[in-house]
Amino acid sequence: MDKLKKMISYRLFWPIVCLALVLLFNLIKSPSFFEISIKNGVLYGYLVDIFNRSSELIILAVGMTLCVASSAGTDISVGAIMALSGAVSVYLLGSGETYAIPWIAAILIGLVVSVLCGMWNGFLVANMKIQPMVATLILFTAGRGMAQLITGGNNLYVKVDSFKYLGGFLPHIPVPTPILVAIIVVILATLFLNKTATKLYIESVGINPRASRLFGLNSTKIIFITYAACGLCAGIAGMIATSRITSIDANNVGNLMELDAILAVALGGNSLAGGKFSVAGSVIGAITIQALSTTLYAMKVTGDQLPLYKAIVVIIIVTLQSPEFKKYLNRIKAKRAAKTAGEKVA
Repeated sequence: MDKLKKMISYRLFWPIVCLALVLLFNLIKSPSFFEISIKNGVLYGYLVDIFNRSSELIILAVGMTLCVASSAGTDISVGAIMALSGAVSVYLLGSGETYAIPWIAAILIGLVVSVLCGMWNGFLVANMKIQPMVATLILFTAGRGMAQLITGGNNLYVKVDSFKYLGGFLPHIPVPTPILVAIIVVILATLFLNKTATKLYIESVGINPRASRLFGLNSTKIIFITYAACGLCAGIAGMIATSRITSIDANNVGNLMELDAILAVALGGNSLAGGKFSVAGSVIGAITIQALSTTLYAMKVTGDQLPLYKAIVVIIIVTLQSPEFKKYLNRIKAKRAAKTAGEKVA
């Protein structure tokens, strides 16, 4: 076990263990859990479904990780931003037999709206020094209202089949498009953070913003950028969510996903107090949440009961990762070592 911990980053060790336990349970319950097949030219299987369904959450978790690391606060408006950006794009595309404007333009405009929302949150948090949860509460409540204004309170549908590609499958490619998008987002974020000093800057500001300013870092600018990036991630997730159902339902798109995104960050071994962070840990946390949801649904747990069972498992997982629990295990290990040494002396 100790050798395994050395091979794997300690921050990632427990998230990986938790995900492995969930997958192992599924394997025991259903021996065909890891089987992947190709039907009608596309991949099918439990694992494919888990990765596919967790793609939006993975993208949200990347953005949420940056916010938490830089400001020691969470962005609770990401679900509403998903709905707002999706509403803008679907409204621009129109409900006719052809697109009202090019689909790329509609998606880019929707993403611009999401970035502007993230910049608004960043301005309130970084420049106005408002507590992050309070600052993002504005869009949490107003975002869906703006989406409803855009859609006229109705569900808007896109009739052109090519709109399904982003939330479904690209022609002649068996892997679901959301998985590809999530992989691209994670790779680009990881490369940008690790190949530049950005990760170090974010961690420094998250640990001590005042000391970072004295060191020469513009903590206000860094926090502002992380919230803008979180808005962009929410916009991308919103595009995928609306493409899956080829419509926009402002009340349900991204509903409560901000809570799962925060949970994914915590399950990934990241501290909600800011500072050091791991994007890979948050990704593993997001996959764990979706794997857990898929498992419970497979056990015929209803949607109303799902939060209860999910909460119980999450409490267990968070407890396993908590510093106090680790200290408790270390004390037990030390007592056993001392007892063994005493027996040898005797």
